Amino acid sequence: MYDQIIDKDNKNSALSVSKGKANAAMVNSNFKVIKRKELSADDYLKGIREGNRTILSKAITLIESNLYAHSVLAQKVIEKCLPFSGGSVRLGITGVPGVGKSTFIEALGKMLCDEGHKVAVLAIDPSSQRSKGSILGDKTRMETLAQDENAFIRPSPSAGSLGGVARKTREIIILCEAAGFDTVIIETVGVGQSEVLAHSMVDFFLLLQLGGAGDELQGIKRGIMEMADAIAVNKAEGKMKEISEIAASNYRNALHLFPMNENGWSPKVYTCSAYTKDGIKEIWQCVMDFVKMTKQNGYFYKNRNEQNLRILDESIKQSLLDNFYNNEEIKKELDIAKDDILDNRMSAYIIAQNLIEKYFKNLKQ
Repeated sequence: MYDQIIDKDNKNSALSVSKGKANAAMVNSNFKVIKRKELSADDYLKGIREGNRTILSKAITLIESNLYAHSVLAQKVIEKCLPFSGGSVRLGITGVPGVGKSTFIEALGKMLCDEGHKVAVLAIDPSSQRSKGSILGDKTRMETLAQDENAFIRPSPSAGSLGGVARKTREIIILCEAAGFDTVIIETVGVGQSEVLAHSMVDFFLLLQLGGAGDELQGIKRGIMEMADAIAVNKAEGKMKEISEIAASNYRNALHLFPMNENGWSPKVYTCSAYTKDGIKEIWQCVMDFVKMTKQNGYFYKNRNEQNLRILDESIKQSLLDNFYNNEEIKKELDIAKDDILDNRMSAYIIAQNLIEKYFKNLKQ
């Protein structure tokens, strides 16, 4: 039937059949593999300083990589960027899931960009404990801000690090500052110890809360409230406005019970709506007032110095851990030790001590 429809001899027919090429090669002989140029530390520095987003993103990927070769190059890039860092306001924002952190950051970031600021948002995405994967959806949730030429959004997987804060965030801050971003916002996942880690790398720590979510005085741990330089009760619009004002009043009363901070700053409480943009400007003014005051009394620089010393301490600990677990002898011993622990032949504490002693003994040889 089909032979009657197809006019094989009429070349102008849409149903004509073309003759295939005999013994055609599977791969185009003209096809060439173009190898990408490997960037040096100087190339990365040049691109970052020129505001090249692609190179900045590549440099961040380099920092996040666990490969040793990447780690060596990443440290060289960080070292070259270091003299150009430190000029931004580092703002940490935390709050329970659903409080509206991403919406708030987009509203704040867009306002700052419209005023001529350059804003980098480092959104730490929680990694799955099973698959170790992350959704990395903050760029989608901050669609308007992501399209602004003065904004840079980088979602990073927490990779199972303590509290959900990526271990490399501090190095990424240095790169963003070297790229000319004067405001760096760090969004935590809002779980466990992530707030403590975020607090150790920022100048100002903002806690977002919801009104009407239960007993406000019990709804948050005292330790997190003590770290906060300001509390903002978000989603204070419509019917929630009055409820949010009551929650804010409760927080103000609770903060009066805490001792005075070392920096001399009295934490402020606001209500805001990331949806209507109400209160966003006042909160940013609060950040500016804090920075001005702490620079005048010297706390701002003291805090930065203490953070740098903390980085030194944590880097030493991490380096020792990496060297210990990458030691070939220790790897073999660990496999045997795990069987001993599971079969209750030896205590985990004794095995740990034996492995550490063996590790340092091997270093001396």
